[in-house]
Amino acid sequence: MASLNVGNLGEYLREQRRNAQLSLRQLADAAGVSNPYLSQIERGLRKPSAEVLQQVAKALRISAETLYVRAGILDAERDRDDVETRAVILADPSLNERQKQVLLQVYESFRKENGFGADADADTDTDAVVDGAETVQNSHS
Repeated sequence: MASLNVGNLGEYLREQRRNAQLSLRQLADAAGVSNPYLSQIERGLRKPSAEVLQQVAKALRISAETLYVRAGILDAERDRDDVETRAVILADPSLNERQKQVLLQVYESFRKENGFGADADADTDTDAVVDGAETVQNSHS
């Protein structure tokens, strides 16, 4: 099988997995993917979907956006500010996971409203997301 242009991603994933002191099998189980599939990703033989990268990032406790850039899903130059903003939100220890996700949805909806973002045609409505954020905030008050 020919190597795809994802070697950098695979090397990075292997390094992050080793830093987390996880075996390939442990990471595959935590991410909900098969051991052989994860091995192929690490060797640069498979290009994973954004969803798989998100699962792997969550299991490794790293930014999914970093993996998206390494996989070529996000353009590093064009999206650097967006990636950095998302990384800061995801790294904020004062927010719980649900709050982080709502904040990211609000952020993305504003970017789309202003003509930025990867999915300008997505069906996320700014008012609905803001209303949802207010509902989450009010439920925790």
